[in-house]
Amino acid sequence: MVEASSASPDIIPDISPGLIGNLPEIYRRLSRPALHEALRKMQLVRRFEENAEQAYMRGLIHGTMHLSIGQEASAIGVCVALTDRDYITSTHRGHGHCIGKGAEIGRMFAEFFGRETGYCRGRGGSMHIADPSKGNLGANGIVGGGIPIAVGAALSAKRLGTGAVSLSFFGDGASNEGAFHEALNMASIWKLPVIFICENNQYGMSTSTERSMAVKNVADRAASYGMPGVIVDGNRFAEVAAASFDAVERARRGDGPTLIECKTYRIRGHSRSDRNRYRTKEEIESWQERDPIKLFQTELRNYGLIEDSEIASIQTSVEEEIKAGLQFASDSPLPSTMDVTRDVYTSV
Repeated sequence: MVEASSASPDIIPDISPGLIGNLPEIYRRLSRPALHEALRKMQLVRRFEENAEQAYMRGLIHGTMHLSIGQEASAIGVCVALTDRDYITSTHRGHGHCIGKGAEIGRMFAEFFGRETGYCRGRGGSMHIADPSKGNLGANGIVGGGIPIAVGAALSAKRLGTGAVSLSFFGDGASNEGAFHEALNMASIWKLPVIFICENNQYGMSTSTERSMAVKNVADRAASYGMPGVIVDGNRFAEVAAASFDAVERARRGDGPTLIECKTYRIRGHSRSDRNRYRTKEEIESWQERDPIKLFQTELRNYGLIEDSEIASIQTSVEEEIKAGLQFASDSPLPSTMDVTRDVYTSV
């Protein structure tokens, strides 16, 4: 989440007159510092996952993890329109969503390492990070499991009149689950303030969307439930953020839900156990050429909204935050075996 601006006096003077007419509306809406913070968070997601992957390979993290490297513009671009009072539900590939909603890197690493200082006291691991204080209702290991939860949060917000919106991230595979269709139908009937974000990374595990869907786009299914279906380039921050702001404002007005499909790609396999034999090297490399972080940096630079020295400064701050987060996790205590059921079960 970053600060939005209704005007653009802080950024227009930095742009050459010839570029102003081509400036995306979202760059007029967000202040220059806000755009820099969005870039920093995208880089933070990338470096967090790369370091988590390295820690896994060194045996410091057990179990598995699902990396979203290549999808950073989707997570941060969506969350830029939200505030702490708004809710999100996440997925098994949800590290970017957590960071987009303001999670602390140290506590995320601590959760990965199974430490008491983690968000779920080390009991949840990669797939179950939650922080209700920031509106993050949690990631979910069940495909599509967070979609009806987001609808419930939206119903609560509407009944209580809080003005909050609820947003659910899910993958293309989840759009074939019954919970997806039930949730969208109910949200539309009751005009709930909820936004459905499909991060279509082309594959549900090893099955491509071409083989698993009868329609070309997930967003095409929105028409069945009387809500807008929006398709954006999920690797371009400006497109994602603009769609998110539109959907959030529609929800706050009381006009109901929106389905946004972010066309993106995961560079790594489905999980750490994926040997990645169902994709060609050429396909992966073609998507790497459309790296969302590089695209965003280039666009900001071309519009005169960032200098190379500022990019370098952002990268330095990210590395420092990652280093501090890893140290925090390493220094944190492990749970006691005497407390194995604490924070896991409750008695009535």
